[in-house]
Amino acid sequence: MEALKIKHASAMPAPTWGWLRMNDAMIEIPADLARARAVTVEADEDLTENHASFEGAVAELQERIDAARGDAPDTRACVRAVEREAESLDDLDTPALSAYQKRATREEIAGDVAASFETGIHIDVRSYLNFLAGSTVVLATEKGETESAVVRVDGEPGHAAGASVDVVAAPDSTLDVTISLDGDASGSSKAGLIGSELRVFAGARSRVNVVVYVTADASFTVIDDSGYVLDEGARVNVRHIVLGGGRTYTGLASDLRGDTARMEIDTRYLASGEDARDFNYIIRHRGRKTFSNMDANGVLTGASRKVLRGTIDLVHGCKGSEGSERETVLLANQGVDNKTVPTILCDEDDVAGNHGATIGHVRPEQLFYLGCRGLSQEQAESLFVAAKLEDAALSAPTDDIRENVVRLGSALIDGFEEEIA
Repeated sequence: MEALKIKHASAMPAPTWGWLRMNDAMIEIPADLARARAVTVEADEDLTENHASFEGAVAELQERIDAARGDAPDTRACVRAVEREAESLDDLDTPALSAYQKRATREEIAGDVAASFETGIHIDVRSYLNFLAGSTVVLATEKGETESAVVRVDGEPGHAAGASVDVVAAPDSTLDVTISLDGDASGSSKAGLIGSELRVFAGARSRVNVVVYVTADASFTVIDDSGYVLDEGARVNVRHIVLGGGRTYTGLASDLRGDTARMEIDTRYLASGEDARDFNYIIRHRGRKTFSNMDANGVLTGASRKVLRGTIDLVHGCKGSEGSERETVLLANQGVDNKTVPTILCDEDDVAGNHGATIGHVRPEQLFYLGCRGLSQEQAESLFVAAKLEDAALSAPTDDIRENVVRLGSALIDGFEEEIA
């Protein structure tokens, strides 16, 4: 049986030059994997009662948006170009639009929250992970309540396992969600796959904190896909800690639909050996005075490679909004391959978009300093790897996740378990 290939995954909303080979990714699902049920959910019974749904929360938001929508016609040139496409050749005041501009303008005109919902990787990936999960776990808070939940996906060699989770945070509530994606090969050379599919609706003035730890061994492919919708005044904090997995794909798309909504993303990653890391983040600012910040920090060693796509889309109508993205990458070996594309799309004035990246190798004088103290280049690289793993272990939200980090660290660095103890 041939491997399943998912093309055009983690695609940038607006493609850049093709020769960069960064516009999207192709995900290969290892062949002959048996479907496994390896998902554990730890949450209070009140949180898992089906008193709310993601679709229902989106529908309620849509009703409020439609009720507040005015009747004044939109006279922008891009709208004319879409509505009068057949006549545009005879109208010199109507601009020609790219395929992306046409699609984006049609979404603005429709104002359909459900239709424009997206996750960071691909709809085919969502379908595959939902198939693996078999059913969707719904975590729904009550108004004003504070809750927490832990979701674990424990992979096995030769198997594929996935979780499908919907989060519905009621107005003024707080929810902490921890997701652990781990796979212990136990010396087996068989491939495996684990993944999670997450949809989050953050209600008005709610607080949602999501932490995802990826600690699988190198024989596993790991897929972490998520999509967020934020209502007025919602606050969402996301931490992605990607330490293991031979090939990992992390995708997140966020719709800041309500005014003053706020999204913070903190990504920490490590790649060693021949590991491959792929990240795709998309944040759409649609509400007024919304705020987003993407911060990534990583270490690449060996012959590893990494791609990070970060898109901030300042959609028409999001006056007073601000989006920022920043990445810091340490290239601890000359053999690594690092690609970073920060992108800002803008169709509104009175907004701010900021991006920057700090990417650099370990300086020769630093290696010389360490060499004078008896450390080889491999030992010097191990110091940087150990620092990233130690930080992840010390900040792990549960004892199980900390043990997973220690197991992974012990496989990469001799004596890591003793050091962290």
